[in-house]
Amino acid sequence: MNLVALFRWMALIGWFGLFATLLAFTGWLQPPEALPRALALAILLVPLLFPLRGVLHARRYTHAWASLLALAYITLGITLASVASDRLYGALVTGFSLAWFAGCLLFVKLDARRARAAQSAAERAS
Repeated sequence: MNLVALFRWMALIGWFGLFATLLAFTGWLQPPEALPRALALAILLVPLLFPLRGVLHARRYTHAWASLLALAYITLGITLASVASDRLYGALVTGFSLAWFAGCLLFVKLDARRARAAQSAAERAS
């Protein structure tokens, strides 16, 4: 397995892990008291659905802007981890968000480098 595929899988595992963690904790394990459960799930999960198609199809542009979305979830995870009752929840959100962020950035960098090398090899061949 090459590094491009490894970091793509890292981004996918981070995204799916974050989605599952938010769904499990907000939906069942620690539902919010101040908001209806459905509203809290919509606020947390709907933004994650926007980059899903591009991330699944390994599009560089989508990975690039999805890394910016991951920063918001990193902030959420750090905030949750600062509350004593939510340390596990915050740690999981932070960990999966960091994996998603790093996977996206490294995939974009290495895939662009691979595409440039393939293009220059094709130009030399013709």
